[in-house]
Amino acid sequence: MNEQIPAATIRVFIALAPPDDAKEELAQALRPAYEAYPRLRWNRIEDWHITLAFLGELPRSAVSLLQPPLAELAARHRPLHLALRGSGHFDERVLWSGIGGDLEGLRLLAGEVRTLVKEHGVAFADRPLNPHLTLARARRDDTSSVVQAAAGLSAFTGRTWPAERLHLVGSNYGRGPGPIQYRDVDSWPFSGR
Repeated sequence: MNEQIPAATIRVFIALAPPDDAKEELAQALRPAYEAYPRLRWNRIEDWHITLAFLGELPRSAVSLLQPPLAELAARHRPLHLALRGSGHFDERVLWSGIGGDLEGLRLLAGEVRTLVKEHGVAFADRPLNPHLTLARARRDDTSSVVQAAAGLSAFTGRTWPAERLHLVGSNYGRGPGPIQYRDVDSWPFSGR
């Protein structure tokens, strides 16, 4: 029998996820871009997320140690009211949707998450928070598509929705060639008053 042995490490990040109806609203607005720019590598709608802290490759034991304190942090917080708004790009290679709503609350939450991770001995590249939701990536020879797609989506304004859970997400499940796969390692409701 050829059983797959789980990897000793996992690539993880901590994020928020828009609800399905908010994602579908954006997907509807993206339909012309999907047709106009088929060579872009579009992220799957079920994988859309707002990263608060990218931790990178960690031993599974370190990931397990983070779960209880992340659950406690989520229990202290109320849901954040956010929206998907506008668009832009990073280096003409990555197309994203912007985030609107309670950005101050989002920045405070990200700061608390990052502090908690550091306090538990996990080193990571602590880059400034630039709230966004990644939609697609360009192939090296097709960066103009990202710029044009961003311009076409710049006026998008989605409805406001509550971010109700904190997610610890693992990526590259399967570790083979092909698209990146994401899966919740765990998630916790925001239940603070």
